[in-house]
Amino acid sequence: QLQASGGGLVQAGESLNLTCAASGRTFILSSMGWFRQAPGKERQFVAAIKWGGDGTNYVSSVKGRFTISRDNAKNTLYLQMNSLKPEDSAVYYCAAAVGVADFSGTYVPEAPHGYQKWGQGTQVTVSS
Repeated sequence: QLQASGGGLVQAGESLNLTCAASGRTFILSSMGWFRQAPGKERQFVAAIKWGGDGTNYVSSVKGRFTISRDNAKNTLYLQMNSLKPEDSAVYYCAAAVGVADFSGTYVPEAPHGYQKWGQGTQVTVSS
């Protein structure tokens, strides 16, 4: 129900744009997030966006470099990653907080347990 793509091997300073295609049932009225996991490390929150696209949240290490966006007409989530660094290397996952339209209530965008649906991941490798 979530299909992430767009990863690859790039050099430091370059850009990548990740895409996550979702089924309508998963995407509609759902906040969406991107997470990443490097080998031997825990899954880390990267960014999240409300259903309406009018609210976003980022981990501090990517602020100013990454932009999360969504196209609700296409059921698609994006993560534009600029000025990539070797420490950004990881498998990137998209995730859906199904039926949670806003950052409110018990939903915490940074917490993996708030997401019910996960994509399969796409590998991002940044060489120095």
